[in-house]
Amino acid sequence: MGFNTLLLSLATLPLLAKSETVLGVYIFHRHGDRTPKSLPPVNLTALGADEAFQSGSFYRSRYVASDASAPIVGLSSDIAVPSQLNVVSPSDSVLQSSALAFLQGIYPPAGELSMSVLANSSEVQAPLGGYQYIPVTTSATASTSTNAESNEWLQGGSGCGNAVVSSNNYFSSSSYLSTLSQTKTFYSDLLPVINTTFSASQATFKNAYTIFDYVNVATIHNASIPGEELLTSETLRQLRTRADEHEFNLAFNASEPIRAIAGATLAAQVVQQLNATLSGGGATPPPLGIQFGAYASFLSFFGLARLHEVSDDFTGVVDYASSMVFELVTNASDAARPVDASEVAVRFLFANGTAAANPLTPFPLFGTGETVLPWERFAEEMGRFAVGDTAAWCVACGNTTGQCAAVGAAGSSSGNDAANGGGDGGNGISLPVAGVIGALVTLVVILAVEGLVYALAGLKLVKKSALAAGAAAGAAGTGGEAAGSKA
Repeated sequence: MGFNTLLLSLATLPLLAKSETVLGVYIFHRHGDRTPKSLPPVNLTALGADEAFQSGSFYRSRYVASDASAPIVGLSSDIAVPSQLNVVSPSDSVLQSSALAFLQGIYPPAGELSMSVLANSSEVQAPLGGYQYIPVTTSATASTSTNAESNEWLQGGSGCGNAVVSSNNYFSSSSYLSTLSQTKTFYSDLLPVINTTFSASQATFKNAYTIFDYVNVATIHNASIPGEELLTSETLRQLRTRADEHEFNLAFNASEPIRAIAGATLAAQVVQQLNATLSGGGATPPPLGIQFGAYASFLSFFGLARLHEVSDDFTGVVDYASSMVFELVTNASDAARPVDASEVAVRFLFANGTAAANPLTPFPLFGTGETVLPWERFAEEMGRFAVGDTAAWCVACGNTTGQCAAVGAAGSSSGNDAANGGGDGGNGISLPVAGVIGALVTLVVILAVEGLVYALAGLKLVKKSALAAGAAAGAAGTGGEAAGSKA
């Protein structure tokens, strides 16, 4: 089923029920339009910056602005509060620049709100009309791919040994070899278009994505292209579909889950962020998480979350400035955190291309057929394949040097098991589970035991607000700490 048909069928689904409150959001975003990978250095274009900015403006109108359609509870609407945002990007100029452009859409220049009055009564206007400086954290995990957009093959820059081996297995598979043979003439016939960058030996399916990328950028930016008469609509379609086939198979394989390490680490990051937002704790957790990353992470996650079973379009490279969103929502009448986990759900949404011009649409995850999942079910399903800390990543990847040296040979056995798909993963997926997922499961067990103790002792949990009211009326207020333990 094509995306257009699928989007029409899902267009009648409400993005947000009227009774819902958005507690937190995690956005994973691709960069905007850029120069081709085959002509380094790769740079974000003016079009790409605008795509990211327009996407940020869309999400501002949805989650941030004072008149937002689905406001995130407690989020500042006009002046960015750094502690309320967790923005992450690899150390890559295209992704970092896209993040900065996006953030200017989320929080545009503050104008008069950025004016300061000094002790001598003089007024000072912040530069650029109150341009808001929002920190973008550089990814520093073992799975970070530095200069990701300069790597022609993104898995090659992942640093995950077992994932690289798994992806290389695709090049010896019967499906790859068959397509390589079948498309030999197709790619060689394109040499008049690409021969300034690709040699005759390079004009094969092995370079399907970089050839597509080179031609795609040219069709967007070049007024004339050598041999452009060869670029018929059918040729362009086949360039795209072959690139999709090539990249999806490098990013995901159901029998070798380690190949999808990018999606596995993303899954853990999503749950970590949403769990922090939900559980609260002593400090106020950031309700808005934003991460910029490459298309490989989209493809890996699509496979792990079984979205390719919803539509074949989830096996294709996403367009520039695409985004997927995880909304943490509740129907609880009192949405002030912490909210009981049983009253919280997660909605997954996706926009192929900048959300300002393409519909942000809910899709069902994990083969459930449901676009909104209870928090516990969502966390459990993500936990089947999530990898969320350096130790787990090192074990899964079989890496023993660098920052993985401390893990050492002790984890090599389980790491190989994970790479080979061992263990019970429900849908055949098994990877070391993120530390945060384990902590979450432990928390659920603790709360269950705590509830049993309370029941046996004849006690009950009450909200802090009720305790405060009781205290004001002169009643005893010593149970506040117990009430505060709700997740």
